[in-house]
Amino acid sequence: QKQVVESGGGLVQPGGSLRLSCAASGFTLDYYAIAWFRQAPGREREGVSCISSGGVTTNYADSVKGRFTISRDNAKNTVYLQMNSLKPEDTAVYYCAADGPLLFSRRCEFRTSNYDYWGQGTQVTVSS
Repeated sequence: QKQVVESGGGLVQPGGSLRLSCAASGFTLDYYAIAWFRQAPGREREGVSCISSGGVTTNYADSVKGRFTISRDNAKNTVYLQMNSLKPEDTAVYYCAADGPLLFSRRCEFRTSNYDYWGQGTQVTVSS
């Protein structure tokens, strides 16, 4: 019943921007920590960014700090990942995951076992 769905991926040139969306159905994202993970061919899944259920805590992988921004729009039951200054090494399938329910918890971690609900992934390709 509970599901998250990613959208917004596509093909972009180096230096370009994309905004990924993670929309929930069957539950309210307000009560969940949300994380973005990505996986490139031949590579392990890695955490990109996360935001706590209350929105107080955010974390970013070192490789994306200063370029990516995670945010919530609770009215739309959606979490966004704004990706700027994209690089070829950002090419991967990006997954949204939800950890909870957590009532205004500050938990925001890149441990995959914390996350109960996963989207199907959206492809991001950065190439000239």
